[in-house]
Amino acid sequence: MANLFKQKYIAMQETWRDNGITSKKQRILVHLDAIFGDHAFFRVFWTNLNRLSDNAWRCNQPSPRQIKRLSKLGVTTIVNLRGPSRWGSYALEKEACAKYGIELVNHRMFSRRMPTFEELLKTKAMFESLNGVTAFHCKSGADRAGICSALYCLMVLKQPIEQAQKQLSIKYLHIKHSKTGRLDYFLDAYRQYNEVTPVDFLEWAEHHYDRDALQEKFHSNKWYDFIVDKVLRRE
Repeated sequence: MANLFKQKYIAMQETWRDNGITSKKQRILVHLDAIFGDHAFFRVFWTNLNRLSDNAWRCNQPSPRQIKRLSKLGVTTIVNLRGPSRWGSYALEKEACAKYGIELVNHRMFSRRMPTFEELLKTKAMFESLNGVTAFHCKSGADRAGICSALYCLMVLKQPIEQAQKQLSIKYLHIKHSKTGRLDYFLDAYRQYNEVTPVDFLEWAEHHYDRDALQEKFHSNKWYDFIVDKVLRRE
């Protein structure tokens, strides 16, 4: 019975993800799904909104009201680092972006593993395709928004690695002692190499970055994993 209900609920979520919100009843369900299923109640007054440059912001999953605010800040593109989602938050985001004339770009990134070189190239291509002012977001605005912002600082703003690393910080509620710390470990591997042998970030990633070895060497703290995975319910 429980599995049947779950299957029907997921099918309903996939309907509004793919077809949009088509009725008043569905709109109520979408909002309830966003609030309770995707924990939007945490983000009512907390947006984790911070400026990266004149042309870029970072934040958590925006509500329609927050998307309206972003449009008033001059944002013309929103990059969704979660990828297309069945949660009501995504259906509402698509609708609000269309309403306020904002381009929605889906560029999925991951919080608990290091990026591959191919993924770094795709992220660079995404940066190069952007026009106007952009806002990058994930769910909480801490981990995927953090690594994306760090890469933006390295690839677009040409900031030193030490400056870029600050985008993964407790200031944004990023917890480096959990599995999400693999992102810090990845950036720090480049910092250490660059201190001895100065090299462009992407050149290092192509020729010197041993992703499998770095992932094997990193060890998270189980208590911080519990906080991130079970308490904060991070993706």
